[in-house]
Amino acid sequence: MATVKQLAEFLGAQLEGSGDGEVSRIDGVARADASALVFAETEAALEAALVCSAAAVLTRADFYSADGRAAASRKALLLVRQPKLAFARAAEFLRQKKSLAGAPRVHATAVLGENVELGEGVDIGAHAVLGDGVVLGKAVEIGAGCVLADGVVIGAGSRLYPRVVIYGGTTLGERCILHAGAVLGSDGFGYVRDAASGAYTQFPQQGTLVLEDGVEVGANTTIDRGALEQTRIGRGTKIDNLVHVGHNVTIGRDVVIAAQTGISGSSMIGDNAIVGGQVGIGDHATVGPAVILGSGSGVLSHKKVDGAGVVFWGRPARPLRQYLKELATLARLARDAKSPEESESTEKEED
Repeated sequence: MATVKQLAEFLGAQLEGSGDGEVSRIDGVARADASALVFAETEAALEAALVCSAAAVLTRADFYSADGRAAASRKALLLVRQPKLAFARAAEFLRQKKSLAGAPRVHATAVLGENVELGEGVDIGAHAVLGDGVVLGKAVEIGAGCVLADGVVIGAGSRLYPRVVIYGGTTLGERCILHAGAVLGSDGFGYVRDAASGAYTQFPQQGTLVLEDGVEVGANTTIDRGALEQTRIGRGTKIDNLVHVGHNVTIGRDVVIAAQTGISGSSMIGDNAIVGGQVGIGDHATVGPAVILGSGSGVLSHKKVDGAGVVFWGRPARPLRQYLKELATLARLARDAKSPEESESTEKEED
């Protein structure tokens, strides 16, 4: 719970009205009560928000100044440039304030190894298992059935949903979120083949995995640790469900990766890149900063796609304009290659 004034200070918002009210949750206008915070991104939404029961409304300053009803409202208003973004940040702030309260809470069925360090407000769910030397920062939440191997370190405010598994050698920054079934720090898919017998022997997989602050990992996503070095996921990166990240991969800051994407070992993705669903990235490939990879596209091993803001599509991925030209050329060639009988049949169908 926080006062409206505390929220305004945290969000850097201009406060209009009383800051004494208390807010314990965020909600939509239709369900809001006197303890809720709502947001309005349009003038029509603001009109509805002003008459609901919420304690305070997040909205834009130009709506407030342009609407006499808003100016005359007794409801507390928090004026910001991006109400929806501020609303999301407020939700995080309220959750962290709630979690920080009190001593660590450990379910009776949880199993803790030796020399485990628990910060203030830690919450460990049923049947969770923590190995020796695990370190949990303030307000970390560990869901039911999670398994953390020896030496795992998790920063303050991070949340693990049920049945997350984290291997040794993994470090999470602050405010990370791991959804159910995620597996972090597992062995990479690296083998050496005996040329004589054809047998495969695993190359040592003993490196580390680092997730920087604010990384989110979707349900049933897997991220391998480095072979001898490190796999690193940059600050603020968001990874969807059912994604696989191979060993020694480096992903920059504020990258977005959609579901069913596979990233092979030793590849690099630059800051602010956007990777669509079902994208395949070969080993030792490079995706430049702010590149956009369309759904289903593929980057070949040892290749590089670069150009901030450039959209790439196809397999192999190439700039969208080139890809569309090639499709048009193929369609024209296919049309021109039709036999007289096929052309006549097509004309009859069109008639």
